[in-house]
Amino acid sequence: MNMESELEKESSGVTDTRGPIGIAFGGGGVLGAAHIGVLKAMHELGFKADIVAGTSIGSFVAALHAFGKTWKEIETVSIDLDWSDLSGLTLSEYGLLSNRKFGAVVTRLLGSRRIEDAPIPLAIVSTNVSTGTKVVFREGDVATAVMASSSIPGIFRPVEYGDMLLVDGVLTENVPISPLLEMGAGRIVCVDLLGRHTFSRPEHLATLLMNAFYSALRTISALQIQDADLVITPDLSGFSLVDMSAVPAILEAGYAEAYPVLKKWLESESFRDGG
Repeated sequence: MNMESELEKESSGVTDTRGPIGIAFGGGGVLGAAHIGVLKAMHELGFKADIVAGTSIGSFVAALHAFGKTWKEIETVSIDLDWSDLSGLTLSEYGLLSNRKFGAVVTRLLGSRRIEDAPIPLAIVSTNVSTGTKVVFREGDVATAVMASSSIPGIFRPVEYGDMLLVDGVLTENVPISPLLEMGAGRIVCVDLLGRHTFSRPEHLATLLMNAFYSALRTISALQIQDADLVITPDLSGFSLVDMSAVPAILEAGYAEAYPVLKKWLESESFRDGG
């Protein structure tokens, strides 16, 4: 299926000669609220991406954005969510919690939608834990893909999909650059939530597991995003990976970092020349 779309770039007033511009939203638990701040900056600057990809919490934001939700709508949803909305206790040999309720949130917001029907072409990254390989959803049920991409091993029960056992996409590509390249992106903006994050002493088992999980992946993630044209890396060191009461402050931190960086890039000669 041809996933390319026509470039619209109100901020530059020029035609891009390098193909579609893609944006990748990375994983990072509650730090994902910073993605909403990036969307706010994009809106204020008139910058629109043509294709979008997301991993883990980034898949949630990417999916809502791809189906037309504004940054303000996503902000409202995120502020209203709490941990009980995202998970439910389950008895499983693979994990203590199920994120099926998280999938229900996606369905409530978007309806029963398929990835291939998104107005902005969308890719969602997960990991087949049975083989250790990356799984990129370019079609299929949106809610199922978001659940799979967000299933942190040891915390959430994996999502069974055909003969695959799917867990969090951060294991294979936390900031999903490669799907955008495969979709024909000429230039890529990515949001790395963990690049400047300083982990703090864990307060309970969930934060212990998440600290271990994400800290182990930062080095490989830094290598994977080298092909991006612009990397937005908010300083989120003052925030926990699981404290949902901090969502408004995390959003503002994402916005404060993204606005000047995006503005400088959009005004740069290399951007205007399509080079």
